[in-house]
Amino acid sequence: MTQTTLTFIRFENGSWQGHIQASSEPSLEVSYQGETLNNVDLSPAVDGWDLRIQVPVAALSEGVHTFVIADAATAEKLGHFTVISGEPAADDLRAEVDLLRAELDMLKRAFRRICRDGC
Repeated sequence: MTQTTLTFIRFENGSWQGHIQASSEPSLEVSYQGETLNNVDLSPAVDGWDLRIQVPVAALSEGVHTFVIADAATAEKLGHFTVISGEPAADDLRAEVDLLRAELDMLKRAFRRICRDGC
């Protein structure tokens, strides 16, 4: 089984773009503040798939906003990105804490799904 890998391409005009290498079309879940985003586009490309995530306008406000990209079937985290607005901060601890919260939310959803489907 081939491992799915996500590579960042660019972030511009409110759109985060990446490339996914996988043996078959991935089923993705992009979460922001515990909610799954619907504005995610996955299109075939050379050697994989191109991923485009339109960042919600709500994330372009003061604070730290983390997006987690995961395999919907396995709940395995493929990557993440953080948008920090407001006062600039290098190596901001708030971004790390926000990422931990987002990953914990993802784990809780996966655990609940497992319990619901087969406990």
